[in-house]
Amino acid sequence: MAKMYYEKDCDLSYLKGKKIAIIGYGSQGHAHALNLKDSGCDVCVGLREGSKNWANAEKAGLQVKTVEDAAKWGDIVMMLINDEVQADVYKNSIAPYLTEGKALAFAHGFNIRYQQIVPPAGVDVFMAAPKGPGHTVRSTYVAGKGVPCLVAVEQDATGHAYQIALAYIAGIGGARAGVMETTFQDETETDLFGEQVVLCGGLVELMRCGFETLVEAGYEPENAYFECIHEVKLIVDLINKGGVAAMNYSISDTAEFGEYVSGSRILPYEETKARMKAVLSDIQDGTFAGRWIAENKSMGRTFFNSKRQQLKKHQMEIVGGELRKNMIWGGDSDLDTASN
Repeated sequence: MAKMYYEKDCDLSYLKGKKIAIIGYGSQGHAHALNLKDSGCDVCVGLREGSKNWANAEKAGLQVKTVEDAAKWGDIVMMLINDEVQADVYKNSIAPYLTEGKALAFAHGFNIRYQQIVPPAGVDVFMAAPKGPGHTVRSTYVAGKGVPCLVAVEQDATGHAYQIALAYIAGIGGARAGVMETTFQDETETDLFGEQVVLCGGLVELMRCGFETLVEAGYEPENAYFECIHEVKLIVDLINKGGVAAMNYSISDTAEFGEYVSGSRILPYEETKARMKAVLSDIQDGTFAGRWIAENKSMGRTFFNSKRQQLKKHQMEIVGGELRKNMIWGGDSDLDTASN
């Protein structure tokens, strides 16, 4: 089993006297910066000049600098901007100021794993990765709790990289919930795999197919939305709390029987596993990373943008938006959709 750490294993004094530069003020950036500030750390936010988030960060009581000035100032530079822009920002605005003894930190290993960023030998390189969205990282911290985190060290130049990484995670509240040790490679590959085959890719396709099947059979789209999309959260919450067995205990026996007789009809086990292995292979050998890097650098995001627009126009999105506006459980106002 992977090694676990908790508050007793983390010493915030490793951050004493260190200046922490948070690059980006999106979902994760605002949470890390505010939590560290509230933990008594010396923090600044690094943003490009003219960023719409500059005023937001200052309003929250944080000092804000340009990315270049933040990189010069910081002893720990945490990269919390989108994966696809990190390499260029690093090369142009951070690398020149990443002097020996500093630390470069990430919340996801993509750019290290696929060597889009290659830090110099004299700096620590670590990962502090909350397993939850930024607004949850912030709200649980304020409530005196935390979001579980992953910790990894790719490069231990100072001999204290692990202690600094654990102190950082304690500063954002993660040690209150638990910290699991991993590697940049394992975090990156499993994260991409989970997103593509289950959490985002697989689940969205399953919901879309279910919705379309019911609508095409003549059922009201509102009913289809409730049954195939809205109720997913109810089921996932049960699994999150107690596993599949707890979910089955909470649902009806009819539903559980349907799980056993129809699940494998929808996702044939051997065929699905074979396709998942093909996706994993693309992640492991860099095929997916290469395609995503090319999509951003030379293709103008034509595939990505066209897919985003198609989804926006899909009936399940339109129906869902109307339902959320008109139900007391609904509304999108609590979603954190801020960009970096």
